[in-house]
Amino acid sequence: MSNPLFQNILPEDIPIMLKRLHAYTKSYQKEAYIRHAGDPADFIGIIESGSIHILQDDYYGNRNITASISEGSLFGEAFSCAGIPYLPVDIVAAEDCNIMFLNGKKLLNTCDNGCEFHHTLIRNLLGIVAQNNMYLNQKIKYTSRKTTREKLMAYLTDQAKMKGSNDFTIPFNRQELADYLGVERSAMSAELGKLTKLGILQTQRSHFTLLKPSD
Repeated sequence: MSNPLFQNILPEDIPIMLKRLHAYTKSYQKEAYIRHAGDPADFIGIIESGSIHILQDDYYGNRNITASISEGSLFGEAFSCAGIPYLPVDIVAAEDCNIMFLNGKKLLNTCDNGCEFHHTLIRNLLGIVAQNNMYLNQKIKYTSRKTTREKLMAYLTDQAKMKGSNDFTIPFNRQELADYLGVERSAMSAELGKLTKLGILQTQRSHFTLLKPSD
C-alpha cells in the first residue's frame, strides 16, 4: 500500500496492521459530509481517491475552508495526536472519494505484542503531522496579507511553484477560493478582472496562467 504512513513497513505486515487498527473503507459522493463538527475525533482518515475540504463556520455562519486535502493524504491526525475528543470542523467530499479510516487511539498506543511496524507507524505519523503544520503556516502567509490582490498573488504564485509551471489548475472553485483566502467573493472576482486586464494572469474557472509583465 503506497502511503507515507506505511513507509518502511513490510508488505506482509500491512494486513495484520490494518486489522489491529480496525481499518475500514467508505465511499462518499461529492459534497457529502464525511464528518460533522461535534463528531468524535477518534479516527485518522486516508484519502484513497478523490479529495476533501476541511470547513469551519464562525458564529455568524461565515464559511472558511481550512484546508483542501487530496488523494494519498491523511486527515484528522492532528486531532487524534492532540487528544481532542470532538471535531471542531466539518469534513466534506470535494469530489467523489474513497476514504480508509483507522482507529486513532489504536494507532497512537503501541500494542502488547511489541510490533516493530507499530513504532514505525508512529514515527511516520509524526513526520506527516510536522509536514501538515508547514502547510498550515503557508495558509497563514496568505490570509495575513493586507489586500485581496496580495492574498491572491501569494497563493497563485505558490501554486505555480508547486506545479512547476505558470499554467495550472487549483483545487477550488471561485467561492471555495474566496473561503480559503478569507475574502469576499465579489471583491476577489473584481480583483481577478483587474489582474486580467493588466496582463498579469489569465483565468478560466479553476485554471490559471500567470503571465510575465512583458507578455
